[in-house]
Amino acid sequence: MAKYLLLKHYRGAPAPVNDVPMEKWTPEEISAHMKYMSDFAARLEQTGEFVDAQALAAEGSWVRFDGEGRPPVTDGPFAETKDLIAGWMVIDVDSHERAIELAGELSAAPGAGGKPIHEWLEVRPFYTASPTVTE
Repeated sequence: MAKYLLLKHYRGAPAPVNDVPMEKWTPEEISAHMKYMSDFAARLEQTGEFVDAQALAAEGSWVRFDGEGRPPVTDGPFAETKDLIAGWMVIDVDSHERAIELAGELSAAPGAGGKPIHEWLEVRPFYTASPTVTE
């Protein structure tokens, strides 16, 4: 089994097919989207492939260490163009192909008009150290 991170980009990824911003969705469309996500996670819990998932707030800060003392907090200078990761899901699957298959299904979550978003998801394997060779 291998763990993969599925990143749901709200801004910063290629535009989805159903490219209506979530803030323009009706409450019913948002509920349908959230139910799809919840049902998807529940299905993966039953197969043992679900690890965790979280939605993320839009607010955030870039932080870096800059010598002794407090690290400076920066968020710009062009905050309106920064990438926004809407959420993530961690899965534990048998193969890269299975991770791609599940990401494709997750991409079909409904959006505006109840139509699938067909959003782009970033699929990233967890880093694993190379096995140590001993003789």
